[in-house]
Amino acid sequence: MTTRLLVPTDGSDAATAALEHALDIAADRDATVHLLYVADTNEPSLTRLGTEVVDVLEREGDEILDDAAAMAADRDVSVTTDVVQGDPRTVIADYATADEFDLVVMGAHGRRGISEYVLGSTTDCVVNQCSVPVVTVRAAEDATRTYPYADVLVPTDGSDHAGAALELGATIADRHDATLHLLSVVDELPEVFDAESTQLPEQLEENVQAVLDEAEATARRAGVDDIRTTIRAGSVSREITSYTDEEGIDLVVMGTHGHTGLDRHLLGSFTERVIRTSSVPVLTTRAADVDD
Repeated sequence: MTTRLLVPTDGSDAATAALEHALDIAADRDATVHLLYVADTNEPSLTRLGTEVVDVLEREGDEILDDAAAMAADRDVSVTTDVVQGDPRTVIADYATADEFDLVVMGAHGRRGISEYVLGSTTDCVVNQCSVPVVTVRAAEDATRTYPYADVLVPTDGSDHAGAALELGATIADRHDATLHLLSVVDELPEVFDAESTQLPEQLEENVQAVLDEAEATARRAGVDDIRTTIRAGSVSREITSYTDEEGIDLVVMGTHGHTGLDRHLLGSFTERVIRTSSVPVLTTRAADVDD
């Protein structure tokens, strides 16, 4: 399935974790990994060394890419490297065109750490703008990376973007002979059901189950045999991450946007929350030709 991988890197722990996961995928698929370093033009970078004026960020990028290429060589994975100047939040998404790449693999956050979320992280921007599926990887103590995938989770709300995630998740599950978990979460809103009750209204549960049944049928047509469906009520991102930990999920596959009504509100901002907290890699994709 995947033969052309783009791995943006800044040398951070998360970027290194993403590279390691990308190398697992590349070794399995006999793929070439394209390593990209973006010299951030938002930061001053020119300095004088003797009589020579050099760009310290580009020089740093060359060193980071050399280290990354050495990691790939240890795995017998072929690589190409490139240093580009610009704003990482837009350069990576523009660079990762479907004509050139099948998948982007990157850290869930870079060297700016959690503080960059105040201004909007590079990863968030790439996930929302990129036309190519993006795998995000965390490097926290609770993070795990397993490959090949044995259990794949696709949260769904029946939207077009969730449908695109289902198609991709089913393809991956079929290739890895993995169990496909389909999860639909009903957000705990007073407009939806009685906050004092632990049960969903019957009609609402039937509607959500219908979405899951349709998703299961789609996955079976894609060749997946082992499928589990689950309905949960609660905070959407929390329920997704909890299910991931409880069921030993290896990969979460999500759409970048979903329904935004009060009845169901699954994707969009919830995707970013899952990316920041998931203990396993998160693969995001978006439906083509859908107005956001």
